[in-house]
Amino acid sequence: MASYQVKLVGREEFAEGTLAFRLEKPAGFQFKPGQAIVLELLDPPPEDGQKRRTFSLVSAPFEETLVIATRMRDTAFKRALKALPGGAGLKLTGPIGQFTLTDAVRPAVF
Repeated sequence: MASYQVKLVGREEFAEGTLAFRLEKPAGFQFKPGQAIVLELLDPPPEDGQKRRTFSLVSAPFEETLVIATRMRDTAFKRALKALPGGAGLKLTGPIGQFTLTDAVRPAVF
């Protein structure tokens, strides 16, 4: 599984208590709808177990940036993620997951 160093491009409130984080898309990074990434903080909070989390990608594969969205629970990881300034570095691993559509022409529902 490939790992990349990426930068936080920006964040916006998606819904009440939910933020979307926009990340730069590494050159050559390809994924299918339904896949996820693992994000790792480069300067994690001191609490154990708060260094990395898995997030589903909510952006489309053809978009120029990668987007994740998450409810902002009161955890050390999410507090640190929310506090990151634009341009901050993160480690991205992925894509992961096989919950994707096949190339079949029949309709599908998730």
